[in-house]
Amino acid sequence: MEKIVILTGAGISAESGLSTFRDEGGLWAQHRIEDVATPEGFARNPALVQGFYNARRVQAAGVHPNAAHKALARLQQDWPGEVMIVTQNVDSLHEAGGARGVIHMHGTLAGALCSACGHRWTAPPEMAVGEPCPACAQPTARPDVVWFGEMPYCMDEIYDHLASASLFAAIGTSGQVYPAAAFVHEAREAGARTVEINLEPTLGASGFDERVVGKATQTVPRWVDQLLARRS
Repeated sequence: MEKIVILTGAGISAESGLSTFRDEGGLWAQHRIEDVATPEGFARNPALVQGFYNARRVQAAGVHPNAAHKALARLQQDWPGEVMIVTQNVDSLHEAGGARGVIHMHGTLAGALCSACGHRWTAPPEMAVGEPCPACAQPTARPDVVWFGEMPYCMDEIYDHLASASLFAAIGTSGQVYPAAAFVHEAREAGARTVEINLEPTLGASGFDERVVGKATQTVPRWVDQLLARRS
């Protein structure tokens, strides 16, 4: 059976109300990326970083999966082959929409990570500076998210999925951040058909066999309907 690998980015969650890097007036617009999304920023001002992610955690808890998230979960359920979802997003909207086995390559807001021993646990709604690790008791808790300059999670697993994909789709992602920006080329080299679904074509759009332009809540359910109709 055909295997589908789907990469999602901020654009799929934006319609649920989560701000992206590029939104004016959102949480990201109030801070410099190097201050709140780098290890160096955390070392300089842990209170600022913990406060920023506490606010993001509150924001994420107040939103709901949209039609695009639910459509991908339906594709997973009804497709006769494997459907693997890889997301750059740190929210849990895919899971809330019914998806299973999602790979969070940039971590999750719901997680906490000990920078001393590497232990992971569920983050409290408000994570304080010097929060102790439940495993080693060191005051070194941080959000379990991948910051700029750090290696994304599960890269070997993701490349294995790309190497066996028959169809690769990138949904709501800018295509500018590596290594995810190179996934389309990995999939094409493995012989997969490729499709980009986005509000507008990205700089890397020429690497895709097909491009679908429009809001994710409209384009993704329609795309899923078309795929399932071909298999029925």
